[in-house]
Amino acid sequence: MPKEVLINAGAGEIRVAVVEDGRLQELALERTIGLDDGAVRGRAEGRSGHSLVGNIILGRVQRVLPGMQAAFVDIGMDRAGFLGAREARCLADLPGFEEERTPKIGDCVHEGEEILVQVVKDPIGEKGARLSANVTIPGRLAVLVPNQPGVALSRRIEGEAERARMLAMGAAMIEEGGDRLVPGAGYILRTAATDATPTDLKEDAERLADAWQPVLARRQRAAAPATLYHDLDPVERTLRDMVRVETVRVLIDDAAAVEAARAYCRRAMPEAESKIERFAGPGALFDLYDLEEEIDRLISPRVPLPSGGWITIESTEALTAVDVNSGSFTASTGLEETSVKVNLEAANEIGRQVRLRGVGGLIVVDFIHLDEAANIARVLEVLESSLSKDHTPTQISPMSEFGLVEITRKRVRDPLAKLMSECCRSCSGRGRKRTRDSVALEVMRRVERTAAAAPGKAIVVRAAPEVVQWLEDHGGEVGAALARRGAPRVRFEAHDHYAREGFDVATSG
Repeated sequence: MPKEVLINAGAGEIRVAVVEDGRLQELALERTIGLDDGAVRGRAEGRSGHSLVGNIILGRVQRVLPGMQAAFVDIGMDRAGFLGAREARCLADLPGFEEERTPKIGDCVHEGEEILVQVVKDPIGEKGARLSANVTIPGRLAVLVPNQPGVALSRRIEGEAERARMLAMGAAMIEEGGDRLVPGAGYILRTAATDATPTDLKEDAERLADAWQPVLARRQRAAAPATLYHDLDPVERTLRDMVRVETVRVLIDDAAAVEAARAYCRRAMPEAESKIERFAGPGALFDLYDLEEEIDRLISPRVPLPSGGWITIESTEALTAVDVNSGSFTASTGLEETSVKVNLEAANEIGRQVRLRGVGGLIVVDFIHLDEAANIARVLEVLESSLSKDHTPTQISPMSEFGLVEITRKRVRDPLAKLMSECCRSCSGRGRKRTRDSVALEVMRRVERTAAAAPGKAIVVRAAPEVVQWLEDHGGEVGAALARRGAPRVRFEAHDHYAREGFDVATSG
């Protein structure tokens, strides 16, 4: 189906929405306020929305724990990163992508040793980042694997003939690439490579070699802990990972971001440059499909279904529970048909909600009870189809006799609800409220809207003291970001009568 990618490069936050047939299908948020250029990137990334995933770091092994078959590695953050034996096995010189034997952690690393690691999962809660010693650098068509020779394929490439063709093309690419490629390296071919020519693939591998050489050079002169490689910025990463043949256009609402996107396309994916368009209004970019209201609803536990039923999504430390409720809907043909219709709607929506909310770990779905095996099979088929659109690996269990289905989804970052909200102390943790920084970012978006509607006018913001304090703590970044977005004259006023989520933005003079 035709897809559109919307990139809101706002003051303080970059938000990416993938819309299919006018409906939100994927959402990514990355905060930019509080993130300086250069050496301090590693200090803040992984908190308040900044992602560490993909960064390659020269770390130092702090502790080796044989009982856990893992090691803790200092990567320059408050908490050490976690390196499991399976993720460290390449350091024990185990060849091959499909090697199943896992060595002992003591055979891989030693305390005090400097090792090259890559972040594969952001810090979540009280847990540090998850690490792998098998570092990779992703490109548009292939992923470079410096430590492992050979060719592997994305699991999404299906069909025996197609897989054989892709493996042959990868092997030919390595043979023909010669000295321009990384010696002894391997490659994982991505799904985008299925539409590529051998020349396209070879050029992508050469770009990956150019990205890897500086990592080796920095390692020679760096002292652990030190970040040697950062993944692409959010705009470029969006183009690399989300723009496909079926993408009809990429709308970006910032001139500098548009130029950066076009420059990346010229380097890596020239066929996509014509799809990039500058959005200049009227209104805000996400208003095209009423996305702001939908994003706000993503932190609410209740999701309505077309029939009048709903699903409730609630997370705990151990798992996320999804309850399916028929509400007032009743099919005229009986209870089984009522249950089937609501369950099918829920199964179709669950995959989308899990993606948008960034839910990971164990997910337990309590469907309405069904008697007929054929109906159970239909519900599971729809659920599997809904989850198949997810880039993050998932697995589904059969339905139990109690109507429960278990889903596991790889955790790669905090869920959206945790990024945007926190437990409300006044209700003893039974509810949630927006975090201070998420409200501050909403204030900045409202300032942008006001400035666009009244160009040249000074703007006054009245808000709760804690929100104003956050804005003032990041005053230099906030001022520069708002000026870039057309609001150079903004004054913040703290007022005690405003609750955290309450604020007012108005023009002055």
